[in-house]
Amino acid sequence: MAETFTCDHCGQELTADRQIEFDGQTLCEDCFEELTTTCDRCGDRIWRDNSTGDSDTVLCEDCFDEYYHRCSDCGRLIHNDDTYYVDDDSEEPYCCNCIDSHRGGIQSYYYKPSPIFHGDGPRYLGVELEIDDGGEYGSTAEKLMAIGNRDAENIYIKHDGSLNEGMEIVTHPMTLAYHRDQMPWQEIAQKSLELGYYSHRAETCGLHVHVNRNSFGETEEEQEEAIARILFFVENHWNELLRFSRRTKRQLEKWASRYGRKDSPKEVLDSAKKSCAGRYTCVNLTNYDTIEFRIFRGTLKTNTLIATLELVEELCSVAVSLSDEGMAELTWTEFVSRLSTDKYPELIQYLKERRLYVNEPVSAAEED
Repeated sequence: MAETFTCDHCGQELTADRQIEFDGQTLCEDCFEELTTTCDRCGDRIWRDNSTGDSDTVLCEDCFDEYYHRCSDCGRLIHNDDTYYVDDDSEEPYCCNCIDSHRGGIQSYYYKPSPIFHGDGPRYLGVELEIDDGGEYGSTAEKLMAIGNRDAENIYIKHDGSLNEGMEIVTHPMTLAYHRDQMPWQEIAQKSLELGYYSHRAETCGLHVHVNRNSFGETEEEQEEAIARILFFVENHWNELLRFSRRTKRQLEKWASRYGRKDSPKEVLDSAKKSCAGRYTCVNLTNYDTIEFRIFRGTLKTNTLIATLELVEELCSVAVSLSDEGMAELTWTEFVSRLSTDKYPELIQYLKERRLYVNEPVSAAEED
């Protein structure tokens, strides 16, 4: 008589070829399928009740300990790569949704408060300055905001997933004059360096400048014509702007790609509207209220930051004042020759440093 076995869970009698040995127990095929499963990480078979994952992810205990955490607030399963801590000394893991409530002054990437306009327009420049390598800590964000918001509500600070150990300083809309005369950029830059941050030298950081669309004209048609001339200038003088930006070609291809040269401003704008690159373009047009210049590398050198704002200001002014034909005829030398030392002192200094001015270059301090 053939030897028979009994399933330790359901009591079914089994022949030798139908019994399954698992973890010291004898199981029938149905109980084996119902009571056990495989770890999604390593593939080992475990008791289903012993899975340490969630409804979507099966994990053995070893894989959970090695690769996962549970959020201390909501209990969500999170991979090590998606786990956040308040600071280096904290042992409490948080998911991306819950960490914001523990970061103090750091807002989520999607935070967008009602704008506070500083200065007497009509053109306002909003800055997004990324800083990295110093950590993403609420305590340091609060130190920077204490400086930036000492006399008025000027800045807020956001999480940015493109950075390694940093954050993004964002200003409310400000006129160029306000940025130069009332915004404490020098103090913010100095404190950032003291706290261990870099921007240019971090190689991950950008300096993005938003400009309000209604500063280009009263009607949508007027605004689009001026924006088209901005795009045309950027494409026609790409090599000069690449040098100005301090970015590499590879960085621009990734974060601020060009639309391509065309024969007229309207053609460049048409090409931009058909682009599939989204916001990762040299001049991002996806925002309803602003256009965003994304070509510039981050910096904690105040002269460079102000020079960048002065360049954007002048380019926008030229785009409003010139016709399509005038913009097409405008050379880089003519563009920089018309700059006034009284109006744009930082820009002229920077252009000389980068060998982009009509006169002899001057020596430059290292970027931070």
